[in-house]
Amino acid sequence: MNRDDCEAIVDRLDRYAAVPDDVLAEYVTREGLCFWAFNRKEMPELTGENTPDRELAARMCAGCPVTDECLELELRTSGPFTVGVWGALSDTDRRVIYRTWTVRRGGEQR
Repeated sequence: MNRDDCEAIVDRLDRYAAVPDDVLAEYVTREGLCFWAFNRKEMPELTGENTPDRELAARMCAGCPVTDECLELELRTSGPFTVGVWGALSDTDRRVIYRTWTVRRGGEQR
């Protein structure tokens, strides 16, 4: 992920800076497609041993209406310490985003 892509994503997340964590969490769990899919009995196959993380993230989150909100929530609650797909990004991409996001929010990196 290049610096311009990272900045563009963080620019989009800035609009959620004032939203309380509990409001953001409730919205993401209510509207996120993955929460709906994981609670279904016939959940579609989303993983594969040969699927790169970035491709899996894109496939899982395609069409989800809350990817930015999901990413914002994950950056707030886990930062660079979580794994898996959140906000349509792999953990590797989120770690890159986290550095810029933290600086933008006036904090120090963890």
